[in-house]
Amino acid sequence: MDLQTLKESGAIVTGGASGLGAATAARLADDGLVVTAFDLAAGIEKVRESGSAREDITYVAVDVTDDAAVARAVAEAAERAPLRVAVNCAGICPSARIVGRQGTHDAALFATTIQVNLVGTFHVLTHAAAAMAATSPVDEDGQRGVVVNTASVAAFEGQVGQAAYAASKGGVHSLTIAAARDLSSLGIRVNSVAPGVVWTPMMESINEEFRTELEARVPFPARFARPDEYARLVAAIVGNDYLNGETIRLDGALRMPPR
Repeated sequence: MDLQTLKESGAIVTGGASGLGAATAARLADDGLVVTAFDLAAGIEKVRESGSAREDITYVAVDVTDDAAVARAVAEAAERAPLRVAVNCAGICPSARIVGRQGTHDAALFATTIQVNLVGTFHVLTHAAAAMAATSPVDEDGQRGVVVNTASVAAFEGQVGQAAYAASKGGVHSLTIAAARDLSSLGIRVNSVAPGVVWTPMMESINEEFRTELEARVPFPARFARPDEYARLVAAIVGNDYLNGETIRLDGALRMPPR
């Protein structure tokens, strides 16, 4: 599905008020898609107060862990334009050891991480796919849409303190091929991107010494990835009709050490 042919088609981006989601929403809007950005109310308020909200993007307050809310928001987005693209960027990245100085890993924190990163991704994937299935195919292959999820290199090399995060992102990776096969009869492709270290607001909260150490681990280019590079990869995935069921690492050849 060439992006030029998708002008005026609908796209949903979760986590669309900042970081990877904001860059992806902007890229798809620049390519002429009718973009709806999902995010928490606080994130949307912040982007509006900063003056960085775009008039060509519709911002909708949605908690991706709320299945009913996701269903309503996806239906509303599909009314604006036939839905063809959905990108899952919403996520959290807590850190806690399974057994640490404060005791065992907080069970609620683990469950919340799974709910946001994995179950939230599943909610959006499910309702977006249903909306795409209701559209007419765009080509002779019968293609109706594409979903791009966000995994992480932690899905493959989870570090100390990343049990919850790695489990959630490993789930996203494993979901990818199963969802691609499930949705193949409907003409819907499913892929995931597994970023390494990316310069986002989440990264800015980490102390400078650790950020420098992380950056030094990347073989080449020896720097953090930029959100726009993630967005460009999403655009490439959307545009390559034979790319399906794949998790693509975007990491500069980084392989994470234990800590």
